[in-house]
Amino acid sequence: MALQSPGQAQAPEPASRAVDARVEADLPELMALYRDLHAHPELSFQEVRTAASLAERMRKLGFAVTEKVGQTGVVAVLENGPGPVLMIRADMDALPLEEKTGLPFASTVVATTRDGIESPVMHACGHDTHMSAWIGAAQALAALRDRWSGTLVMILQPAEEIGLGARAMLDDGLFTRFPKPTHVIAFHDAADLPAGTIGYVPGFALANVDSVDLTVRGSGGHGAYPQTTRDPIVLAARIVTTLQTLVSREIAPDEPAVVTVGSFVAGAKHNVIPDEAKLLITVRSYSDETRQALLDGIARITRGEAIAAGVPEDRLPLMTVEKDYTPATYNTPQFADRMADVFRRHFGTDRVRHRPAVMGGEDFSQYYRADNRIESLIFWVGGVAPDKMAAAQAGTLKLPSLHSPLFAPDAEAVIGTASKALTVAALDVLKRQ
Repeated sequence: MALQSPGQAQAPEPASRAVDARVEADLPELMALYRDLHAHPELSFQEVRTAASLAERMRKLGFAVTEKVGQTGVVAVLENGPGPVLMIRADMDALPLEEKTGLPFASTVVATTRDGIESPVMHACGHDTHMSAWIGAAQALAALRDRWSGTLVMILQPAEEIGLGARAMLDDGLFTRFPKPTHVIAFHDAADLPAGTIGYVPGFALANVDSVDLTVRGSGGHGAYPQTTRDPIVLAARIVTTLQTLVSREIAPDEPAVVTVGSFVAGAKHNVIPDEAKLLITVRSYSDETRQALLDGIARITRGEAIAAGVPEDRLPLMTVEKDYTPATYNTPQFADRMADVFRRHFGTDRVRHRPAVMGGEDFSQYYRADNRIESLIFWVGGVAPDKMAAAQAGTLKLPSLHSPLFAPDAEAVIGTASKALTVAALDVLKRQ
């Protein structure tokens, strides 16, 4: 080891090397945390154990911690001089799903959903990796606070899977009781990217998500005498068919949109025409204008088909649009490109990929929607192990998707990569001037 002469300052270690060293030293502990979180999943707005255990870890790192924000959310603040305010978010909730991964730490938890249904519970969307990497970044940034200046606000958000957690935290004063962020960052693991690969997209990244309930009303009767009825099944079938023209004939070809009827329920017997048929529809879009055009189109088509079928005014279909929809997630383009460059410098160009936007939904969108002056980015970290990716590309293996009971990412690659990515992103946003 080279010795320092008296008064000689040691050259600072490059930030990227310091980040890698810190995260890699912490990785065994982070993997133990991941296995614990995976084995003890909790449903939306029930994340009590999860929130309490992670809040205590943050207190030990020197963060000022507030629990029960938006029911079960956690806000941890570390002030470190003047500068921007960066918020890093991880989601906590799991899904009502029976795990079939065969992992030695697989979940055996059973809980009751908000709808009163008893169900097995599983982290089938990777939120356990999100939380573990969130802790990894918090530990690294607390240890490297001499390299940044500003305010770090780290939040654990409940209820992402039902699209209500971000709104609950905002309504409970996230941007008024605590330092309001100038920048917000999150990541999501990916079931279709190689392990340790980062994916990003500037602009719209995830879709508006609307849920539409449609009750098609008719006049029931004997199946042998349909002329005495107004058959809601035939009418609902015509509605389903006509709805397909919304995207193909009313939305511009270069504007993404989806209208999917996910449930069609009517009748209970072969020879009975029922009074009603029920349709459950998911509607996906990016722009607010397209969203409104789709919802208006569903209402118009439904009413028009019913009138054409001779349904009287007092029996026209009833349409309900879920009040708390998930708005589209928008990555502010300049910030997304800037962070992609940060990731390329740290990980190399081969591990950073521009990827297309998707029609899934994420309530991370609510933070930018609350104030569009905020710079916002959600990125992806691949979780498919090399052997599985090779088998999938060869056509010998079908990769399980997110929300599958078989989903088990390469957690070490996800957590290690995401911990480093969140940390280097934070160091760039909060770099000393």
